[in-house]
Amino acid sequence: MKLIMAIIQHEDSLRLTEELTKNGINVTKLASTGGFLRSGNATFLIGTEEDKVDDVLEIIRNKCKSRKELSAPSAMYMGGSTWPVEVVVGGATVFVMDVDRFEKI
Repeated sequence: MKLIMAIIQHEDSLRLTEELTKNGINVTKLASTGGFLRSGNATFLIGTEEDKVDDVLEIIRNKCKSRKELSAPSAMYMGGSTWPVEVVVGGATVFVMDVDRFEKI
C-alpha cells in the first residue's frame, strides 16, 4: 500500500477530483495555502495499491499542468516593483510514501 500526497493549485482541484473519482480512486482533499504567491492550494491524500501508483501519477500529470500567469508583485519578493511579473503556476508537488499499516474503520 502507498500513500500519495499531491499538492496542487486550487484551480486544478475540481478537474483532478473528477478524474480520480471517475477512475475509481478514492481521495481526501484538504485546503492548503502556498507560500510563494500565498495562493490557494489543495492537498490530496490518496491511498492506493503499489501497482496503481503510476496510473494515479499519470492522472495527476494530465490534470495539473504548469502554466504562466501574470501576477502582481509582492514588495517582499520583488524589491518594491509595481510591474506585473510572469510566474509559473500549476503543476503538482507529489510525495509517494510506503504505508506500514492501513485500516478502514
